[in-house]
Amino acid sequence: MTGQKRGPSPLAEALTSYLKQSGFSKRLQQAGIIEEWAALVGPQIAAVTSPESVTPDGMLRVRVATAAWANELSLMSPRILARINAGRTGRVKEIRWIPGPLDGPRP
Repeated sequence: MTGQKRGPSPLAEALTSYLKQSGFSKRLQQAGIIEEWAALVGPQIAAVTSPESVTPDGMLRVRVATAAWANELSLMSPRILARINAGRTGRVKEIRWIPGPLDGPRP
């Protein structure tokens, strides 16, 4: 040590450090997938899907308008996973496609 006292750190730096140490940073990135869904998957897929949640262990639950679409999207899962995980530390490991009615506003 040089004997210098360290002053207070900027709020943004302290918050970033806290989020990283607590694990919240990863969860925030995972939650961001829900917000960015339409941009990540494109308008055609976004029109027939509604992301619901991401578990801490990385499972994304997505409501799909029909069973046929759920089947088609399950075949596309590796490509969709690669797209949504690009540049994220909070990664999704699996997508669970759930056929059922799409409730709520479209993202």
